Amino acid sequence: MVRLAAAAAAFTRDVAFDLERVRVIITHAREAGAAVLALPDGALGGYVHDLRNPSPDELPPALDPHGPEIRAVAAMAGEMVVCLGYCEYGGSDDGGPVRYNAAACVSGDGVLGRHRKVHQPAGVAGVFRGGEGFAAFDTPAGRMGMLIDHDKTFPESARVLALDGAELVACLSAWPASLTDRAPRMAQDRQARLFDLYDQARAAENQILWLSANQSGRGGSLHFLGRAKVVGPGGEILARTWSKGGLAVADVEPDLMITSARAVLHHLKERRPDTYRDAGGRQPAEPAGRGEH
Repeated sequence: MVRLAAAAAAFTRDVAFDLERVRVIITHAREAGAAVLALPDGALGGYVHDLRNPSPDELPPALDPHGPEIRAVAAMAGEMVVCLGYCEYGGSDDGGPVRYNAAACVSGDGVLGRHRKVHQPAGVAGVFRGGEGFAAFDTPAGRMGMLIDHDKTFPESARVLALDGAELVACLSAWPASLTDRAPRMAQDRQARLFDLYDQARAAENQILWLSANQSGRGGSLHFLGRAKVVGPGGEILARTWSKGGLAVADVEPDLMITSARAVLHHLKERRPDTYRDAGGRQPAEPAGRGEH
């Protein structure tokens, strides 16, 4: 039995404040008996404050991926496996500093895995450089992978991780309510519906466990959804939070649950990649539309 936890919480531009909040959340997860904890994207330094026109003067601080902040979280993690997102400094080029929307998975032994967000919505494409791939990695809790919010919109992202042996994927988000179609209640919000739909679909279609962490509260013009959750390999929500901060905690038996989910229908084995004519990256003739996040 493994206890998984996913957090909904608010973070700021004050990295020292954020580190203290991370420490508190890790402490609560440890007290709850969690072996794996997913924290949101932007857990160190927050996220952009405007998705359509991010101000260069209000960007998250760009952190060294090998720097003291990540090492501090690893020390806090101790025996736990902790995933978190941040803005990574990737050096400089002719256009100035290079930033990645990045994630690190750590324990007291150090960094276990990293990911750079591949899929950048139009508004932030000028802020963050896209990552170049997806890879699973081994942890004391089993083989895992990570995605960052908009990545989960694309089925290929989670599928590549599952094919690489990941049985648990942590998706770290700073996912806000709809910018263009405000709903009177969060439960009716278009982006809230999609956020939950993608979490459940990506778990079910790959028959894997899924941790979804998200920011809550407000950041600039954005109202983050919260809605952290643990999802089983059949797409069932095992534990969740709502719009406010909190921890979604669930006990799972990964081998038993995944083996059971794949006992009759084994989606990965039943694939027919030779028939997927667009799988090589060829674009459709007409764009299907552009998402908000």
